[in-house]
Amino acid sequence: MRPLIPYIRPYKKEIIIAPAFKLLEVLFELLVPLVVAGIIDTGIAGGDTAYIRRRCLLLVALALVGFSCTLVAQFFAARAAAGFAGRLRSALFAHIQTFAYADLDDLGTSTLITRMTSDVQQIQTGLNLALRLLMRSPVVVFGAMIMAFTVDVRAALIFAVLIPVLLGAVFLLMGLSIPRFARVQQKLDRLTLRTRETLTGVRVLRAFGQEAQERQTFQEDNAAYTALQRGVGRISALLNPLTFVILNLGVAWLIRTGALRVSLGDLTQGQVVALYNYMSQILVELIKLANLIITINKALACSRRVSAVLTRPASMPDGRTEAAEAVPAGTVEFRDVDLTYTAGADAALTGISLTARPGETVGIIGGTGAGKTSLVQLIPRFYDVTGGQVLVGGRDVRAWDPEELRSRIGVVPQQAVLFRGTLRDNLRWGREDATEEEILEAVRLAQASDVVASRPEGLDAPVEQGGRNFSGGQRQRLCIARALVRRPEILILDDSSSALDMATDAALREAIASLEGKMTTFIVSQRTAPLQRADRILVLEDGRAVGLGTHEQLLADCPVYREIFSLQQGKEAADEA
Repeated sequence: MRPLIPYIRPYKKEIIIAPAFKLLEVLFELLVPLVVAGIIDTGIAGGDTAYIRRRCLLLVALALVGFSCTLVAQFFAARAAAGFAGRLRSALFAHIQTFAYADLDDLGTSTLITRMTSDVQQIQTGLNLALRLLMRSPVVVFGAMIMAFTVDVRAALIFAVLIPVLLGAVFLLMGLSIPRFARVQQKLDRLTLRTRETLTGVRVLRAFGQEAQERQTFQEDNAAYTALQRGVGRISALLNPLTFVILNLGVAWLIRTGALRVSLGDLTQGQVVALYNYMSQILVELIKLANLIITINKALACSRRVSAVLTRPASMPDGRTEAAEAVPAGTVEFRDVDLTYTAGADAALTGISLTARPGETVGIIGGTGAGKTSLVQLIPRFYDVTGGQVLVGGRDVRAWDPEELRSRIGVVPQQAVLFRGTLRDNLRWGREDATEEEILEAVRLAQASDVVASRPEGLDAPVEQGGRNFSGGQRQRLCIARALVRRPEILILDDSSSALDMATDAALREAIASLEGKMTTFIVSQRTAPLQRADRILVLEDGRAVGLGTHEQLLADCPVYREIFSLQQGKEAADEA
């Protein structure tokens, strides 16, 4: 809970005012049974109508003042809880943005979504109720017991016996239910993961006719979650009947004892009614306190989960300031690079060495799982090497400030992702201050002019979530345009033309080659055609470099490249080459 304290500090005033007004409400509420006792013993017994009227007006006044105190307390409690949750959610999202790909892979998207939504909501509810009831309920319980002693000491001993029994029952049930709340949230994580996977991959699921199997799997996960939730619910459900039974036994004991003492003249009827009202107040408040404890324990379980994310340091700390070697900006060098994603896993890359200079185009090719994407993801430092170095502009990428490093790099990932908004909004992700002319020029270079022209709104055409109102090829070209808007020193095209036809792909490569300035370009592809005009081509197999050279050199010297080319172009084309 300690990591969450900074986000509640701005609401110190609300944290003080809400409980304070609740305590004022309690003081007025504890006076009500005494006023009622006076009405019975003095007004009704003596037939004093004027006294009864005055006391009834006093009851109304106490009710109005107590109601006003309640409104003030609830307003400030809600303000503090909602403000705290908003700040916490923003801080949590900002912290997640600092995580490297490795951190996100480890934690999982579904659990992060649950912690930002359901867990934060539970914490907000717990704080809201705590500010309103955490001090009120104990004060009412012990205040009512004290007030009972002022009425009659012998009768109040019933309260002294009853309250410890009630508290013991409440805390016994809490001890049984608290450990289960954390497991409920873990099951919710799993259910969220299952739902997200199914909805994200619904097209694949339907293509393979797996709807029935997925429904069965979801029902099993949902049944496990429901069973655990029911188990916790059954324990929590015992709370109210158990406290009611104990307190009603106490009420029966109190009425019997009070009736006998009234007949003996030791107590008045008004005093018995006052004691009964205090017993009822204790009943109500203990039920509230029990439910509050359940809610608070849910909130504490959730706060531990949120704190675990907030206190988790990013696995890639920001770069240090250090002098760079005297090399041109845009130079990329891999020095004996190794990469392993998780401890104990097989190496994704082993011993890769390569230098790309400004103005050069480097192609990277290899079979599925050869490590092509892994290699280029090291340049913007999406992952950290586990051995060797990656240098940009003569400086180790770990020594760069990540924001500054990535501002020099344009990345077009394998999966073309557009965000909800307009085309203009998406393209300006490359550079916020880009002019209309610069955007249109990037669109032209990316061979996407027809995409913009086909929309009546032009650059203001709407983009739905994920760019689903565009085809795969259109999304790829728009993503390339977004990277080109930045006019980066280093351009990474990670298999970003897989959905383009050969003519469009060729026109795109010619357009990029015609750009002014010395931009270092990395083209990742599984096809040899897009790479044939590259200055050098790196061939990867099982994470190792097995060839480096031009298209012609590799055809002559690299069996792996020759096999790829042969399979794609046909044996006749390979023989002619």
